[in-house]
Amino acid sequence: MDFPAAWRSQFAGAAIEQQTIGESRADVWRITPAGAAPQFVKTEQVMTWGELPGEVQRLRWMTTQDLPAPRVLDTTTQAQHNWLLMTAVAGRDLASSEHLSPQQIVTLAAQALRALHAVAIDSCPFDHCLEQKITRAREHLLAGLIDEEDFDDSRLGQSAEEVFEQLLATRPAHEDLVVTHGDACLPNLLAANGRFSGFVDCGRLGVADRYQDLALAAHSITDNLGEQWLPLFFEVYGVEPDQQRIAFYQLLDEFF
Repeated sequence: MDFPAAWRSQFAGAAIEQQTIGESRADVWRITPAGAAPQFVKTEQVMTWGELPGEVQRLRWMTTQDLPAPRVLDTTTQAQHNWLLMTAVAGRDLASSEHLSPQQIVTLAAQALRALHAVAIDSCPFDHCLEQKITRAREHLLAGLIDEEDFDDSRLGQSAEEVFEQLLATRPAHEDLVVTHGDACLPNLLAANGRFSGFVDCGRLGVADRYQDLALAAHSITDNLGEQWLPLFFEVYGVEPDQQRIAFYQLLDEFF
């Protein structure tokens, strides 16, 4: 990749490794200069539905709240791509932390989300309430961005239009609003030395129902560890699981 000219000198002699975990449309590299702390470069094509400019805003806001996440070092636009240079969060993501037991992983995930959800929503300028999310889901549908072959197994074979109608029909009557990560799967939660160390891929952070996070975390725990770990996750977080809202927010995620 042809990195921005202003950054090339500081990358000279650095170890550069492309990251492949995750399903983002952005490309990510880990940059480790000799004798210096690692950094990350993230780039995304300039496009109507791009998330990188919004992620920069969210990371800067998270810094003001002292929330554990990458710190923005620099941004630029070059060759029809947006670029972000940021600090690295210590540790490994919870989907690949080989030295953590399933019990530790589930406990750390629940505690991290509970702490994030305790942040005052009045402090957060990013509105991801259902009206906004469903509008964006419809826009993604009309723009032809939905990959029907990537639907969860229970929805494979259905059209995006059919799934969207199910979404509208099962919309919850109320929202329990908190500051959410927006994509709270295990690869986006990191731990170091047995402790939670930070959130990554924060481009969808915003005020939404807490089940925006709980549903996606539950899906990720099931895929990575098995559904037998869900009761512990909800126990540590401190709620009785609402199966209808879990199903709805997992359905909504098909459009993002």
